[in-house]
Amino acid sequence: MSTWKKIAIGAGAVVVLSAIVGFTVYQSHKNVVTVQTGKAQRMDLVAVVSASGEIKPKTYVNIGANAFGKITKLYVREGDRVKRGQMLAQLENVQPAADMDATQASLEAARTDALAAGAALNTAVADLNRAKSDVERSDLDWSRAQGLYKDALIAKSEYDMQKAAHQTAVAGLAQAEARVAQAKAQKDSADRRIGQAGAQLTHATDVLKKTTYQAPFDGVITNLPVREGETVVIGIQNSPGSTLMTLADMSVITAEVKVDETDIVNVQMGQTSQVTIDAIPKKIFKAVVTEIGDNAIVRSTGVSTSQQASTSQEAKDFKVVVTLQDPPEDLRPGLSATAKITTATRGNALTIPIQALTVRRQADLVPKDEKGSVQAAAPQKDASKEKDKQEIQGVFILRNHKAEFVPVDTGIAGTTDIEVIKGLKDGDEIVTGSYKVLRTLRPGSSVRVDNAAPKKEDEETS
Repeated sequence: MSTWKKIAIGAGAVVVLSAIVGFTVYQSHKNVVTVQTGKAQRMDLVAVVSASGEIKPKTYVNIGANAFGKITKLYVREGDRVKRGQMLAQLENVQPAADMDATQASLEAARTDALAAGAALNTAVADLNRAKSDVERSDLDWSRAQGLYKDALIAKSEYDMQKAAHQTAVAGLAQAEARVAQAKAQKDSADRRIGQAGAQLTHATDVLKKTTYQAPFDGVITNLPVREGETVVIGIQNSPGSTLMTLADMSVITAEVKVDETDIVNVQMGQTSQVTIDAIPKKIFKAVVTEIGDNAIVRSTGVSTSQQASTSQEAKDFKVVVTLQDPPEDLRPGLSATAKITTATRGNALTIPIQALTVRRQADLVPKDEKGSVQAAAPQKDASKEKDKQEIQGVFILRNHKAEFVPVDTGIAGTTDIEVIKGLKDGDEIVTGSYKVLRTLRPGSSVRVDNAAPKKEDEETS
C-alpha cells in the first residue's frame, strides 16, 4: 500500500473519530440548561419600606381673611420669624371702629338710664312707705271716729270727713304700690338695655378685632401671597376666602410620605427611618414614624377613598408622617424627600437573593412517568384538580448537577435578599438566574453553572 493511501485512511479515521466525539458531546449537552447560582448564607437582614413625599412642619396654619376690606399695613415679610401675639397685618377699619364707638356710647347711655331708673325706684319705695304710714294713721282716726259717732259725741259731718280721709289714704297706698311696680319694671328694662348694649359692643369689638391679625404661635412666615392695598374677602359656601399668609412652627419638622398599600401593613408607630432631601444631597436625617393614615389615597387623584362615592381598583397609598430629629434651621416646607422606614431587622438570618424565589404549580412538580400513570388512571376529582393548580413558593437547589425544586417558607425581605425560615440550610447552592431560565426550569433538569457576567442582550431580555 502506498504512503498516500495510508495518510488518507488515517485522516479519514481521525475525521470519523472526531465526528463521533463531537456528536457525543452534543448529545450530552443537548438537554443541559445554563444557570447562575448563589449560596444560602447567614447575614444581618433589614427590611425597609421606601416612600417619597415632601417636608412639612408639624404645626402650620393658613391665616385667612375674617373680614372684607383693604389691607392697609403688612408688618411682616416672607421668611420672618415672629412671636406669639405679634401683629402681622391690618385691614381698613374705619367703619368697624365707628360702630364700636357708637355702641360704646349706647352702652354708657343705657347705664345712665339704669341709674335714673334706680333712683326713681328708690323714690317710689319712699312714697310707698309714706303711704303706708298715712294708712296706719287714717285707720286709727277712722276707728276713733266710728266709736265717737256711735256714742253721738261727734257730728255727722266730722264722721264723714274721717271716712273720706281713710279712703283717700287707702287709695294713696295702692297708687304708691303701683308706682313702685312701675319703677321696678323700668329698672329691669334699663338693666336689659345694658345687657343688649353690652352684646352689641361685643359684636362690634369682634368685628373690629377681625381687621387685625396676630401670630397664634411662634413660627416663620412661609408664604405671603398678598400686598398692601389689596382687598381680601372671606369665604362663603364653596368659595374659599383670601389667604393672607402661612405661619409654620419650624421647631418640629416632619416628612409626609405616601406608602404603597402593599407595604403599609408593615409600618408601625415608633419605627426608625432615614430621610434624604433632594435639595440637601449626600446627607441623611434620622427620623421616627409618628403618624399613620387610616384612609387610603387614590394615587392618580390624591383623593381619600372615604370621599369617593364609588369603589376604585386604582393603586392606592397611605399617608405616613415621620418626624425628623435635629433638622437644620434652613429647611423649607415643600422640599421633596424620600423616607426609608426600617420595618424589621433580623440578626444572623439565613438569606437568599430575592430573584431566586419562584413559584410552581403542584402539577408542575410531578415527574413525567408519574404524570403518565395518573393520566391512565381514573379521572381526577375536583379536589385533586384544585390541588394541582395550587401554587407553591420555592427555589431550585443544585444536587448532582440537577435542579431540584424545594418549597421554602420566607420571612422579612431586604433590598436584595430575603429571609428563609424553612426549607434550606446554610451553604446550599441555589439557582439565582437568569430570570428567563427560572420561569421555564423544570424539576430534575440537568444544569450547567456559568456565573460569568451576563451579556448585555441577556440582561435586556431578563
